[in-house]
Amino acid sequence: MNTENNINADLLIHAKWIIPVAPQGAVLEDHCIAIRDKKIVAICPSDVGSETISAQQITRLGSHALIPGLVNAHGHAAMSLFRGIADDIPLEQWLEKKIWPLESKFVSESFVQQGTTLAIAEMIRSGTTCFADMYFYPDIVAKSVIEARLRAQLASPVLDFPTVWAQDADEYISKATNLHDDYRHSELVYTAFGPHAPYTVSDAPLQKLSMLAEELGIPVHMHVHETAQEVADAIKNDGRRPLQRLADLGLINPGLVCVHATQLNSTEMKLLAEHGAHVVHCPESNMKLASGFCEVSELLEHGVNVALGTDGCASNNDLDMFSEMRTAALLAKVVADNASALPAQQALEMATINGAKALGMEELIGTLEPGKFADITAVNLDSLNSMPVYNPLSQLVYSTQASQVSHVWCGGELLLLEGELQTLDRDLIKVTSYEWQQQLEAAQKA
Repeated sequence: MNTENNINADLLIHAKWIIPVAPQGAVLEDHCIAIRDKKIVAICPSDVGSETISAQQITRLGSHALIPGLVNAHGHAAMSLFRGIADDIPLEQWLEKKIWPLESKFVSESFVQQGTTLAIAEMIRSGTTCFADMYFYPDIVAKSVIEARLRAQLASPVLDFPTVWAQDADEYISKATNLHDDYRHSELVYTAFGPHAPYTVSDAPLQKLSMLAEELGIPVHMHVHETAQEVADAIKNDGRRPLQRLADLGLINPGLVCVHATQLNSTEMKLLAEHGAHVVHCPESNMKLASGFCEVSELLEHGVNVALGTDGCASNNDLDMFSEMRTAALLAKVVADNASALPAQQALEMATINGAKALGMEELIGTLEPGKFADITAVNLDSLNSMPVYNPLSQLVYSTQASQVSHVWCGGELLLLEGELQTLDRDLIKVTSYEWQQQLEAAQKA
């Protein structure tokens, strides 16, 4: 930063460490961040900032690391109300015997509003400032996002068959474009198309989505190659692997976000890399449903952007991105048979800038840099489980717990202060969650 002239700021945050993610691997000790009009305006040594930056408010965090707000690149927020209701069963049975019947009976505007609010509270509490969501009633999700004041990209679901949200593919797509029109100027709500999976959406809607996505400049967010069974069924029914079908339909491009991707061969990895498509890795959900392993290290070697997501609470069962980073890093080493695979820095990148890239938001968020939104998470490393601190970056990935998140800002607005939610009513969320628990338990017993 240029220190010749004084800078006026709304907020100045001093911290023991700042880990900006860009430049890669940087750890800035005893530095500060200045924020004005929602954005970062300067990062500099604390002694310099104290002399050259005039701030309306100053926060000092002497044992904390500041990192970019975490980006949860895939989930189904409202499904937090299904947390633990269908555990320890395989994906097909989980979906067809448990989740889909419950959704058809219980999903409504109120279910989505209250389930999403529960999820958002958990995400803020664990340092997430932006999430990608694919679920019914995305218009209701948008209102919950704005109320809570964090950021989200809503991938409106598209399927061939009727649900509580729409009757056919045309209606799903119409509602998705309406949502885009409603929020195209929002700084908090962004949109995408969310065709559920290759096996639930036919060719004609996918071709229409491809055209509209290019026209509107928004991503296509889709479960792709989630299980070996999905791939085998596609070959049996169509003679092609799902990704080949998507390629034939013109969908493999920089706007495609492939979620799970546990069943990719080298040719498919090269295809994704050549066309700039993205992968969202959901390691804990994949393991819990025994869906398979995403070859993260090989994907990164091919040059594919790999982001990180939790998936929904019904299959994870939490929205803790610190846990997800650790699991991703450890699992990648086992899968690659290489202890150097996916080091801590890359795991943090997956949870920040890589997620921002997958959402098409890398110019706005994902790193701590002047000009970007001040989406910032503060983590207190003065905890027994994260001491001593030889390398704060490694500590964040390998030993930090989500409970160590103390402060969260989104666009410079304080969402979490010393672990307490500032924009949401925790007690009300607990009451409504318990009321839904009673309803769902009664239905299970009936």
